[in-house]
Amino acid sequence: MSDALDLIKAILAKDDPDGAVARAVLESALEREVDVLVYCATALGIDPTTIMKRAARWAGYGFFDRVPRGLMGSAEPTRLEALAEIRLFRVRLLDREVAFAAPDFVGLIRLKHRLATTPRLSHLLCLVPEQALRDHLTAVAAPALIDAARQNLARRWPYASAQLELTALARWGFAVGLVLLLCLVLIAPHFAQVLLLPVVLIILVVPAALRLAAVLEPLPPEPLLRRPPNEELPVYSVLIPLRNEAAMVPQLFAAMEALDYPAERLDIKFVVEARSERTIAAVEERLGDPRFSLVPVPDALPHTKPKALDFALPLCWGQHVVVFDAEDIPDSDQLWKAAARFRDAPDIVCLQAHLVIDNGKQNWLTALFAGEYAGLFCVLLPALARWRLPMPLGGTSNHFRLRALRELGGWDAFNVTEDADLGIRLARRHLRVAVLTSQTREAAPTWLLPWLGQRTRWMKGWMQTFIVHNRNPGRLLQEMGLPAFLAFEVLVLGMIVAPILHCAFLLSVLVRALLGAGLVDGSVGTMFYLAVLALGYGSSLAMTALGLGRLRMLDLAPHQLWLPVYWLLIGFATIRAVRELVLRPFYWFKSPHQPLPARRRAGA
Repeated sequence: MSDALDLIKAILAKDDPDGAVARAVLESALEREVDVLVYCATALGIDPTTIMKRAARWAGYGFFDRVPRGLMGSAEPTRLEALAEIRLFRVRLLDREVAFAAPDFVGLIRLKHRLATTPRLSHLLCLVPEQALRDHLTAVAAPALIDAARQNLARRWPYASAQLELTALARWGFAVGLVLLLCLVLIAPHFAQVLLLPVVLIILVVPAALRLAAVLEPLPPEPLLRRPPNEELPVYSVLIPLRNEAAMVPQLFAAMEALDYPAERLDIKFVVEARSERTIAAVEERLGDPRFSLVPVPDALPHTKPKALDFALPLCWGQHVVVFDAEDIPDSDQLWKAAARFRDAPDIVCLQAHLVIDNGKQNWLTALFAGEYAGLFCVLLPALARWRLPMPLGGTSNHFRLRALRELGGWDAFNVTEDADLGIRLARRHLRVAVLTSQTREAAPTWLLPWLGQRTRWMKGWMQTFIVHNRNPGRLLQEMGLPAFLAFEVLVLGMIVAPILHCAFLLSVLVRALLGAGLVDGSVGTMFYLAVLALGYGSSLAMTALGLGRLRMLDLAPHQLWLPVYWLLIGFATIRAVRELVLRPFYWFKSPHQPLPARRRAGA
């Protein structure tokens, strides 16, 4: 006990002759079940570098504020998933081996005792702050981390990886098949009705029926969640991938600091592309709080968000992990609610929080986007979760058990909607996904070109996901089971085909009007498609209205009458997505973002 109190006194650097202050610090750290060094940094606000410097002096070892550059060491690729746990790193310095270590509180006491029996240890071991050791390990292991980010999924899922399965033949085959399918659907009312109309019903009517079923599905009672005491909460990792987002950094830090979660149990990593120098500088300016760290991602193809996430995944040391985007402002209670749900339901592997658009009043486009999100996250996803069917995850605010995510192979670095792909892989492994009733505020694109670029990427990603997972339909059926298999096929194919058919039908109506032949010809085929169109509009509007009602945003409901125009835009984005799929399958369109004050001014 005397060694522990003496070390705390050295760290505090205060006049404490009777050890009362040191004893209080030790007792508080023990009550919180946290390492004393971490407690001093998070609760007392002492800089971690200062803590380790004072501790090194007390223990009798040399100190460096960072591992000197240019030293050679080893970080075995087989140990990548343990990088977050390594506390000692050996390097060759001239003719001898020297170690740099970032011990914990108990480790420091042991090192002091060891020095008493092995004095030469002071020349062989130097202490560094833990984050400095992490930064050095990340830099040394960067080539292996990049390789793992790009290859891990292919190694674990060689039959469900875009890198391997999305060949030129597969992409062209999908494009040609899509054109043929669209032609068959368009001629179905006129030729071979017995054979073709069932195809139309499956592709267009079943997805609408699922939306109506989701509208009629009552919300299950929300689990009664009480905030656990700090000492019962697990360590939580937060990944925030950024590229060219310097303006968003202040808002992100504020949003993360507002989280109602013990600071000593937070591992928040800003994962920034190395090419984004201004963003890296903006993050570095605000580092110092032990909760936050920067993970620079080396410049390497593909330039996608999932590759950056996969690069940072081995560095996470939490029990759970969540992804937030640049513009996200999560509810302050989101992490502890997720931790409580994971604790109470051991079979849940992933939780999807509600994404809510906070600039929906800005214009008709943002209003329609807000309505779309309301229907998806507040109506459809809760229903799919209750039915245990595949869930198209949102690209943010999805929470995972870290161990399960690593066993799945992380994200697909080559899929431009990695959330969609991951949702399907979870379904293939029969891992349960649920909805978390906590909100994350986001911003919709405020004008057409960014919206079009984003939507094109989303549609291309769904096409990628459909192709990859259907390269072996028999295996997919065997792994998913029939209900999940059919839901995946119908929902995804309908999502791709319906917008283009919508454009084709409205174009035919326009041509008839221009030729003076009337808007509709009264034929069976035309009336059939009018009925299908009405069902599609009706189910979408019902789902949107219910979602807006659940969010108490019904003032946006009148804007949803622009839905036919919105679907035309989605159809155009889908056509662009087919072209990109063939020519630039892994191109990632980067959506621009605005900080919250600018969003509010624009929407005022």
